[in-house]
Amino acid sequence: MSFQDPENEDHHVGTRDLTLWRTPVGRLLVRGVRGVAQWIGPRWTLLLLLAVGIGAAVSLTVASAELYEAVSDEDGIAALDRPALDAALGLRSPWLNGAATAFTHLGGPVGMPILAVCAVLALTAVRRSVTPFILTAVAAGGSLLMTVLGKDAIGRLRPDLQFAVPPFELSPSFPSGHTLNAVVISGSIAYLLVLRQKSKRARALTVLAAFTFAFLMGATRIYLGHHWVTDVAVAWTLGLAWLALVITAHRLLLTFRNYRRERRG
Repeated sequence: MSFQDPENEDHHVGTRDLTLWRTPVGRLLVRGVRGVAQWIGPRWTLLLLLAVGIGAAVSLTVASAELYEAVSDEDGIAALDRPALDAALGLRSPWLNGAATAFTHLGGPVGMPILAVCAVLALTAVRRSVTPFILTAVAAGGSLLMTVLGKDAIGRLRPDLQFAVPPFELSPSFPSGHTLNAVVISGSIAYLLVLRQKSKRARALTVLAAFTFAFLMGATRIYLGHHWVTDVAVAWTLGLAWLALVITAHRLLLTFRNYRRERRG
């Protein structure tokens, strides 16, 4: 089994070449990192970029924690927390509670790793490449780190247990780990799938499925009374930011591989 991607197979999403950077910021980024890639090689450059990305993820987490404290002190977005919980209480019914609980377990410490491992093994076998394993592992590692740091930094209490649907959770509330992991894992898998899908419709459905999964994961956390709406909102934004960093690092790897082939040619 070969673990090398066929040339150019990951370079396009539809007609768009991912190794071409159309924005001034993108071109500046490529120029800034190209020297490093020529010196240590594309793979080591990718690892270095991801290490820098982890640092950026930590900074994003700390910044989001400080922002949360600021808006909560001023009754900003945090003022939505109680109304959202009250709305969830009004929607509850036995069958919906059961369905939401079953779904939210998919994003838990058991369900999400199982889903991720199954998806990564399938993608690795089909693509004959370790790219899905590396990309997903790094994405998941950053997501877990942001979750742990955020919870330790804020130590926010969850909604009172009398408003929650069992089984109860007692860890700090901010940010929602289920939601953050759902955004990052489903987004990473969707990105890997889109790279090899030829049909525009298939790509659209893949992105929609990932978006729906992440959205519903956050919505069920609020509905079940396990998190405040601000916990989920920050998890969505942090997850998207980290996912963007991971995808950018992968695009840079593709760019520098292509650049080296052109120079050798």
